[in-house]
Amino acid sequence: MVPEARLVQTENGLVPEGDGWFVLNARDARWWHHDKFGSAVTFEGEDARFPQFGINVQVLEPGEPNCMYHGENGQEDFLVLYGECLLLVQGEERPLKQWDFVHSPAWTEHVFVGAGDGPCAILMVGTRPKDEELLYPVSEIARKHDAGVQKETASGRDAYAPFSRSTEGRYKEGALPSLGG
Repeated sequence: MVPEARLVQTENGLVPEGDGWFVLNARDARWWHHDKFGSAVTFEGEDARFPQFGINVQVLEPGEPNCMYHGENGQEDFLVLYGECLLLVQGEERPLKQWDFVHSPAWTEHVFVGAGDGPCAILMVGTRPKDEELLYPVSEIARKHDAGVQKETASGRDAYAPFSRSTEGRYKEGALPSLGG
């Protein structure tokens, strides 16, 4: 039998401890906040990282990219839960709305940018290859949205060097919609 993981209350929200199954409401979990790249909840703990795939809900305000424009050697999939955003993909710009699904095979260059009149939430799921590889290409469309590097690199450290690190924090009230009740 698979044991239930213990949820530990930290000053920034609940995190799972150890391996095992668990149930965790996004509003109660630990969040990550950044002044440029929005907010996200990953549902993982310090010692309870999911080995096969990553999953998070990213909340973006209009104009906020979720990261720097990139491609990677693992498949990713995305579902817009609410709001509007722009998908910058393979040098093109695509508007997205609630319930739009994006499939991104390995090496698809992409980034999301919040759009519309309010926040956007995107469910993001991606495989975790044993040897992760990334490429941050120069893209004029990404640079137009302040989501592109000045010089191509395969280093996340170099791509994000101009920015501060995300900070741990609690859920910010209103980031996720209430669906009745």
